[in-house]
Amino acid sequence: MNEVKNSCMSFKIGVLPLPVYVVLAALIFFATLYGKLPADMIGGIAIMMIMGMLLGDIGLRVPILKDIGGPAILSIFIPSCLVFYGLLNPTAVKAITAFTKGANFLYFYISCLVVGSILGMVRKFLIQGFLRMFVPLIIGTIAACIIGTGVGVVCGMDVYHAFFFIVIPILSGGVGEGILPLSVAYSEILNQSPEQFLVHFVPAAMLGNLFAIMLAGYLKKLGNKRPELTGNGVLVKSGDDLNLVDVKAADQPIDIKLMGAGLIIACSFYVGARLLNMVIPIPAPILMIIGAAVVKAVGIMPSQMEQGANQLYKFVSGNLTWALLVGVGVLYTPWNDVVAAITPAYILTVLGTVLGMVGSGFFTARFMNMYPVESAVVTACHSGLGGTGDVAILSSANRMELMPFAQISTRLGGACTVIVATILMRMLT
Repeated sequence: MNEVKNSCMSFKIGVLPLPVYVVLAALIFFATLYGKLPADMIGGIAIMMIMGMLLGDIGLRVPILKDIGGPAILSIFIPSCLVFYGLLNPTAVKAITAFTKGANFLYFYISCLVVGSILGMVRKFLIQGFLRMFVPLIIGTIAACIIGTGVGVVCGMDVYHAFFFIVIPILSGGVGEGILPLSVAYSEILNQSPEQFLVHFVPAAMLGNLFAIMLAGYLKKLGNKRPELTGNGVLVKSGDDLNLVDVKAADQPIDIKLMGAGLIIACSFYVGARLLNMVIPIPAPILMIIGAAVVKAVGIMPSQMEQGANQLYKFVSGNLTWALLVGVGVLYTPWNDVVAAITPAYILTVLGTVLGMVGSGFFTARFMNMYPVESAVVTACHSGLGGTGDVAILSSANRMELMPFAQISTRLGGACTVIVATILMRMLT
């Protein structure tokens, strides 16, 4: 009996032991069934977290699916299907809507992730890593935009749609850090609701991540066949980057009070960005990204405050990501529109974008004294699903040592892509 009990308690759904999860899920289910789930923050958090934990956990466990961004895919598309087929209780939908829209959970999540992730980066990685990857990232991004847009045009799309609604979302840096701020920025410029853009953005990012993972696996095999093309996890041939790869931010103990400081810092960055938006015609989420990057690069934020913001980022990303994606699936991702959006032309445009990104990283490596395989793998992360995409891509290539550079490629590359795309759209509108 004790063995069965221990086995049940050791098996977890998300962070909850199976028996605990079952009890909590049953409570929420019956509250939803009898209309007792409150349509506010409490009810929204309860239903979104309980669904997100299960879907995210399944996505992490299912073979193949776990390697192509499974948690994000299931957390978005399963709720979308449930809503479309009328299988999600209206009480649950009301609670999710009240929390995600009414309480502005979307903007809160974006603020915590963007500010905390940038302030939490090692400053050396931010500066030196950006300089190391500057040329491959710029060339790769330009090539991806040209090739992806070109393929879209050849397949019958117009340049505007192919570039802004397929290519840019792939290169934006993931769902939380890229697609969501991008959709908000587009909505402010075009005076439309964010969900109209997410229908196009989410499938593009998912497919881009899948193709990037597949190409990373091929690059691994290429490195095995041709050892002269790979540094086996070392990016620069001179070996100067060995210290940079090994440098890690010291693990700091969790400090609840510092996390509280991180909370007000993240919210204040967004509020400050809204004020700045009064004089600079760039959407607030983008100004927030620029502000956080400048503050980190200049080094004017006290280290303890950076620690607090980063710990808040880890808490929010570790506990609320799948919950938020459930809300994205329910409110912003109409299933019928998603299915209609994924066409052969759409798939080819995504593939062309990723090939342009990865190919540029491979062929520019020789001019930057880098190993082609490692350079291509790092640039591939620019077309992945944020942090989870980085893990999947580097795992596929068996080069987890490149994570600091992957973070540069994803975060800074994605942020710069979002900023430039927003400015271009503003100029063309």
